[in-house]
Amino acid sequence: MPKGPTGQKRPADAIARAVMVARIATGEIADAAPPDGKDPNAKALGAKGGAARAKALTAKKRSEIAKKAAAKRWKAHK
Repeated sequence: MPKGPTGQKRPADAIARAVMVARIATGEIADAAPPDGKDPNAKALGAKGGAARAKALTAKKRSEIAKKAAAKRWKAHK
């Protein structure tokens, strides 16, 4: 049986699959994605931490970090 992008089962028949997509689009049934195994609270805190770090960095420090990352990327291609 075909699987959706996040691993959920989909009907193998083209007509049944089209009906299911139409039902999802109209809200008749919910397209519930399986949980990714990560704590939603931890994900939210991680996003806040990244924004706080970016806000706290000076322009000079951001530039140094970016140069170091670019050097690593270019080194990997050689």
